[in-house]
Order: sequence, then structure tokens, then C-alpha cells
Amino acid sequence: MKFSSSRAVLAALLSSVAILPTAALAQTAPAAESAIEDAASDNDIIVTAQKREENIQNVPLSILALGEKKLDQLNVTNFQNFTALLPSVSFQSSQPGVTTVYVRGVASGGDGNHSASLPSVGFYLDEQPITTIGGTPDIHIYDVARIESLAGPQGTLYGASSEAGTIRIITNKPDHTGFYGRLDGTVNTVNKGGVGGLIEGVINAPLNEIIALRVTGFYQHDAGYIDNVPGTRSFLPRPGGITVNNAAFVEKDYNDSDIYGGRAALKIDLDENWTVTPTVLYQEQRNNGTFGTDQSVGDLQVQHFFPENRRDRFVQAALTIQGKLGNWDLTYAGAYFDRRARQVSDYTDYAEAYDSLYSSVGGVAGYFYFQNAAGQNIDSRQLIIGTDHFTKMSHEFRVASPQEERFRIVAGGFFQRQTNQIHQEYLVQGLAPNLSVNGLPGTLWLTEQFRVDRDYAMFGEASYDITPRLTATAGGRAYIFDNSLIGFFGFGRDPNGPPFNAAGSSRTGVAGCFTTTGQVLRDNPTGTLLPAAVAGGPCTNLATFASGTLRPRNTQGQGVTYRFNLSWKPIDDVLVYGTVSRGFRPGGINRRATVGPYEADFLTNYEIGWKTTLLGGALRFNGAIYQQEWSAFQFSFLGQNSFTEIHNGPDARIRGVEVDTSYSSGGLSLTGAASYTDARIKRNLCSVDDPTFTCAGGGNFISAPAGTRLPITPEFKLSASGRYTVPVGSAKVYGQALVTYQTSAASDLRTAVTQAGTGNIVNPAALQGRLAAFASANFAFGTSFKDYTLELFVQNAFDARGELSRFQECGSCSQRPYVVVTTPRTIGIRLGGKF
Repeated sequence: MKFSSSRAVLAALLSSVAILPTAALAQTAPAAESAIEDAASDNDIIVTAQKREENIQNVPLSILALGEKKLDQLNVTNFQNFTALLPSVSFQSSQPGVTTVYVRGVASGGDGNHSASLPSVGFYLDEQPITTIGGTPDIHIYDVARIESLAGPQGTLYGASSEAGTIRIITNKPDHTGFYGRLDGTVNTVNKGGVGGLIEGVINAPLNEIIALRVTGFYQHDAGYIDNVPGTRSFLPRPGGITVNNAAFVEKDYNDSDIYGGRAALKIDLDENWTVTPTVLYQEQRNNGTFGTDQSVGDLQVQHFFPENRRDRFVQAALTIQGKLGNWDLTYAGAYFDRRARQVSDYTDYAEAYDSLYSSVGGVAGYFYFQNAAGQNIDSRQLIIGTDHFTKMSHEFRVASPQEERFRIVAGGFFQRQTNQIHQEYLVQGLAPNLSVNGLPGTLWLTEQFRVDRDYAMFGEASYDITPRLTATAGGRAYIFDNSLIGFFGFGRDPNGPPFNAAGSSRTGVAGCFTTTGQVLRDNPTGTLLPAAVAGGPCTNLATFASGTLRPRNTQGQGVTYRFNLSWKPIDDVLVYGTVSRGFRPGGINRRATVGPYEADFLTNYEIGWKTTLLGGALRFNGAIYQQEWSAFQFSFLGQNSFTEIHNGPDARIRGVEVDTSYSSGGLSLTGAASYTDARIKRNLCSVDDPTFTCAGGGNFISAPAGTRLPITPEFKLSASGRYTVPVGSAKVYGQALVTYQTSAASDLRTAVTQAGTGNIVNPAALQGRLAAFASANFAFGTSFKDYTLELFVQNAFDARGELSRFQECGSCSQRPYVVVTTPRTIGIRLGGKF
């Protein structure tokens, strides 16, 4: 395991918890036992999905909740762990911390780029949204009260990024019952990989009669299991071409990861009605290597030619104020979220692909004029250095009438402002200054942009008990979005004449920058460039020129989303409901200046569901049947120069069924969940936007025919777990198993695109390959005493290569696909103690 000094300090602090004075432990142990063991059972979880505390069995919507007890038993620590238990949730990921989430098949593929669409699934940490454009933050799961997964549009009580659903991570709050805590540690070994481990702990401490503090900390090292093996690449022209090797970067267990951080919360009871809860979260993740394996090289192997790493750090400061005005509940929730990510990526595959595509002009070196200042051919490999600085400020204020009243409402207002400072630099070592982006020798291509997304909303939802067993609910959300983008993208331009820039092109980069007259440089070659609007760029080619100044490109929209629900309880333990709801995702600006803005897309959901509690509460069986209409869905793909473009595609229809069940009796606990999803486009997806969707004329053609299944989401997905506990003296001995399964899915929607450089029609779905079906099984055996737990476990027991996502570096090239797979079989031991 790799411990830097900062992690070692954190581990020492957590370890010190375990040696607090014995007298203090003896005095507070009962409170600790109550706080931890009294976690709600799987059949009796209290959720706040409707902004009120309610038993999950009384909430008339499709919601699956994982309580603290279940999360702890199944050793859930991260996003991948808990999404395996949520059949309606699927995702794409290139590495930990770079993940795009989908619910109920609302996935067109290609999302997650820092300049792409906003997410369709909202992520919340307690009351505050934490969704960012460049991937869902992978919050470490520890001391978490529950995770709530709300399927379907949440268009009233939640915001613009909850079009397809919402996932909420609800943490445990400080309390005044006493001083207590936990300390847990894990050591594991990965098949064909290294050794990893985890140490985490929590302390709850009442500071006085009105203030309590809760602090959580952790450090985790995930062992690598992908090897960077020796290899060479040769580039044209021949003779005289260049051959390179990766000897300097060959490494076993290349893709290890270190994650550490903590969370602190204060609960301040101002009086019996008003509580203030400030919280601070900090988490940092450092990944090395690549998490995609190249199956053409070998099992869990790649051949990469530059160092690769990613550092992802985020901090959130949040404040929640809850109180009463008369008998009405008032809540304010505000937060500021700051995320900085820096990634270094090998881009040799792109050079390899283009070397073949442009062989007629001397390969990639001939096409891009890869020469040094002396005019000599140079190594054609590329390295990408990218940074993203995300911020999110959000405020919500709401009021709720008394829950016991026959007529009750929840209403409020919401505002958020998100920004992203985008920097992406494609480097070619030794590239001549006149062939580089101006002022940045060695930089072939640069993106330097600033994005702002603003959302405003007023929302309300009212429920009325028509009879004690029949309730009608109606709600709406009036919204405004205002999104903008400004900056630079592209190649440089040599003012002395041809070839002007690396690719000899005048269509992008500095050639398209604004001069003082408002013309772009290619139309006014002797003009004076306006200064760069975003620091670090040579000039600005993505903006609107007005009255001698540059303003961000902007798109706005407004409208109303809604939810109508009718629920009926024919008997006490059975709930039946029907709902119609609508959600949306804002439109935005394409970062390629020649591509117009994309419009908002909308999702309308029609659903019938049921919730039953039988056998005196021992058995629960819930389910839903739904149909969703996804209108003009936003579709992201790698276009020219492998540059992300977002367009509005055709409509899609999604039909599905989802069920979950649990049974608990004596020492036996069983749970299961499954989903069936049939998601298909209703009209043709065209290679060039066509409002008729016939894809005829002007060289247009059908990129995906009507009836094509949407990608990423498997048709079937299920999970099942069982746990049996028996008392042995003063201890409890248990065994448990978890099995998950999902069918195959396409990794790309398109079946025909124009190949870069050749003009040939190729099938990207076939070139990238399908996500194969897979099953995975975890087992654990352990014993628990009053204050200690010892467990042996094996995850992915049969060493399956479960395919989580597939990607290529070049979007329309025939090249090697990468497969992100589940972690190989992992065997470990867990030891936990409470005090």
C-alpha cells in the first residue's frame, strides 16, 4: 500500500480514536450501540424524497432506498458498489470519478464531456445538488443514513438535472445522545493485481446542550490490476518514419488509486423549533494509469506511451436551516461546491489511427505538418493535459404545511449558478512554434473556455386526501435557464502564410478569432486581434461581437414541468398509485463555433405502481410499470477532429417494469430487485440534422434507423442478496451472498457515420463493440460481538470481466476500443469497532 505523509497523518488520527480513555467509552457505549444498531431495517426506512419524512412504503412514487444497515453489510463504499444494487440505474465510466449516470434507459451515449449536455440524473448530498457536467462526484460512502434512488422525472420538487431521476445520499447528522464513534479497517488483495486497503472512522461528540459535532474521515488505496506492457508504434512516412517504444512507462498494476477525505457537521439547536446545520466535505482522488483495458493486447493489458494520471479534488460548504413558523415547516438549504480536476492522458492511439487514415499524404505527420523548427519530421505522438474547474452555488427555500392535515402543500424557490473553466491542451513534443497554437510552442490544439449555467425555479406541490385512503397530488415547477459559453478552441495560425497552422486549415482556431472590426482573422488577415476573453487563450473565436466588444454566446429558455399523482390504499398494507410527470434538461451552446445551440429536451412519464407489506411486515414487494416519451433528446458525439458536438436527435420511447422485494424473519434476510427496459428511438437519427428525419438529400444518410435500441442500458438487470445470522454464545455469526446480473447493451447508438479522412461509411457501434452480459457474485462470512466485527469477504468471486463501458480515443476512426471492466476477484478482511 502507498501512504504519503498526509494520508499517514489522517490514518493516525483515525487510529487514535480507538485508544480513548476506557472510562469514557464505558460511559457512552450504550448510546453508541443504540445509534448504530438502530439503523432502520430494510422494511422500515424513513425517506425524505417528497421533502417530508415518510415511511418508504407510504411514498407514491418509484423509489428504492438502501439503508445504513444494508450499506454496511454489503461493504458499499463507492458509486459502483451501490449502483449495482439499483436495477434502474446504469452508467458510463472511463475511470473512477469520471462517470455519467442514467436512469430507466434515458441514455443516448456520449455524455459526460466537460462541454456537453447537463446530466439527466440529479445527484444530491443531503439537501444540496452536487451534479457536475464532467462526471458525477464519487462520494465515499461511510456514515451514510441511506441512499435514495428516485426513478422517473422529478420535475417539481427537484431541478433541471433531474429529468430522468434523482439519487440522494443522506448522511447521518450530529446528535446529543452521547459521545460515540466507529473505526473500521480493510485489507484486500486483487487477483492479477496488488494489495489495497481502507481505514475510516466517525466520531459524534455533543459539545454542549445545544451543539453537537460529527466528524468522518477516511483513506483508501485501491490496488491496480491493469498492466502497461512493452510495445512499439511506427509512423509514416517510410522510409524515414519514426518508431517509438514505451519502455519508460512499462509498469505492472498500472491503474492504482488513492482516495482520502472527510466530512464535518455541526448541529446547533437554537431552540426547540429551529436548527442550524453547517457541513463541510472534502475529498481528493488520485488515479494513475488507465482504467480501460485493450483486449487486442491481452487480458487486463494496455500499451501506452506517455504517463497518465488524474487528480480530482472537491470541497463543499453547505448550510441547512430548519424551523417552524407557527405550525409550518421552513427550510433553507444553500451550498457552494468547488471541484478541480487535472488529467494527463496518452493520445498515441489517435496518432496511430490518423497515420493510417492519411497514409496518402505521409500519415499523421504529413497531414498535420509535424516538424520542428529546423523542418525535420518529429515524433507524432500526442499527450493531452486537461483541467476543469467547476463551481456550483445553489440556494433553495421552501415551506411545508403540517403533514397531518388533509390538505398539505410544499412550495419554494430555487437558484443555482454553475461554472466551468475549461482547459485542454494537445501537446506534440518539439513542434515548431509557427505550427503551434500562437504563443504556446508544442501545443497542437487548445481549448480555453468559460461556461456558465444558471437555473431559476419556483415550485409547488399540493396533496389532498379525498378520503382517508385516496389522495390526489398535483404540482408544477416554473423554470428559467440561461447558459453561456465563451473562449477559444482550435489550431494556431502562422501570420507569415501557408500552411498557416498544423493542419493547413483556415476553418478553426486562430483563423476564426475576432478582430477589432468584428471580422474574423481569415476574412481580415491584416486586422488586429481582440484580446483573449478567457485567460490562457491566444484570442477568442467562440463569442458574439457587439459594439466593439465580445460577449459570451448565450441560450435561454423557460417553461413549466409538472407531476400529477393519485394514490389509493385499499387496505393498510397495500398502496397503489398512478402518476404522470414531466422533466427537462436545459439547452446549451456548442463549443464548436460553427455548430448552433442545442435545444432543451423533455421526458414525459406515465406510470402505475404498487407497494405492499405482508406477513406482519416481514415481506415487502414493490413495483412499477411505466412508459416514457423522450422528446428531441440531446445527443453528444465526437465529430470532426474528435471534437464533441451536441445535437437534438429524434424522439424515443422507453417502456419498462421494475420490482424490488425483501423478506426478513429471525436470522434470515433476503432482498431482490430487477428491471426490464425497452428503450428505442421512434424516428431515424440522421448524419446531418433533418427536421423531417428522412435523412435524404445533400449527402445525408441514416445514422441509426427508427427502432434502434438506445445504448448503455441493459434490457434486464437484477440483484439479489441473502444473509443468515445465528447466535453463538455472546457473538453472532453470519454468512451472506450478493449476486448481480445484467444483459448486454450497445455502447453506441449510431450504426453508420462518415469515417474521418476517407469519407467511407463505418459502423461505430460495431467498431466499438457491445457491452457483454455478465454476472458477479460477492460472499462474506463474519462474526460480530457487542462492540467488534470481523469479516472475511470475496468480491467478484468468479473473476468475471464485467464490461462497464467502452470507448475509443478517435470517435469515427477504425481503431482499438477500450473496455472498462469490473475489478477482478478481490479477497479481504474487515475489522470494525464501535465505542
